[in-house]
Amino acid sequence: MSVLPFSFTDILKQNYLYLILLFLVLFVTATLKSAWFKGVMGELFVKFLAKLFLPKTEYHAVHNITLPTKDGTTQIDHVYFSPFGVFVIETKHMKGWIYGSESQRQWVQKFPKSKYMFQNPVHQNAKHVRVIAKLLGVRLDDVHNIVAFTGEAKLKGKMPGNVFKGFGFVSYIKRFKQQVFSAEQVEFFYNKVLREQLPKNYKTKKQHVRNLKKRHRK
Repeated sequence: MSVLPFSFTDILKQNYLYLILLFLVLFVTATLKSAWFKGVMGELFVKFLAKLFLPKTEYHAVHNITLPTKDGTTQIDHVYFSPFGVFVIETKHMKGWIYGSESQRQWVQKFPKSKYMFQNPVHQNAKHVRVIAKLLGVRLDDVHNIVAFTGEAKLKGKMPGNVFKGFGFVSYIKRFKQQVFSAEQVEFFYNKVLREQLPKNYKTKKQHVRNLKKRHRK
């Protein structure tokens, strides 16, 4: 019986760095394709545009916050506080053709050979708007619902007037020029949300996912 001049252990030792590199490549590839990463990229894109074109002296922002609600928790992508109103933004980083209207419960993401349904983001963000308005003790009319699509999505048909692709949400926010809050109120709103938000950690995220599953089972 012949004995091989090398063992499996020898192979591992000789190719240790290559195996690590292969693992890292596979991990990064999977991460880039994940829904989590795409969501993060969409949120970063919105933050970047707002930072460029909304003056910090007038617009105070909080991002990726989780707030307690009567039925559990709600997670909000962006809130901008200004003398001209409070702007709550839901971000969607998607591909394909997007179809939907104000009244439809489900919207459609369409590709040449397939299509998928997803929750109407205007309705989804309407809950966030109500939570913010109640927390701050202000009128719903002064808290604005905005949906911003990023990525390669193309909005088709007649979209609601508060749904935008790319830079559009900034132009919409800047349309509001009438002062409804004082500088002191804006500062108070900003600090109140910062105080009321739940910690940004794994425990909060896990609890929020559990709350979502519980609500969807009803």
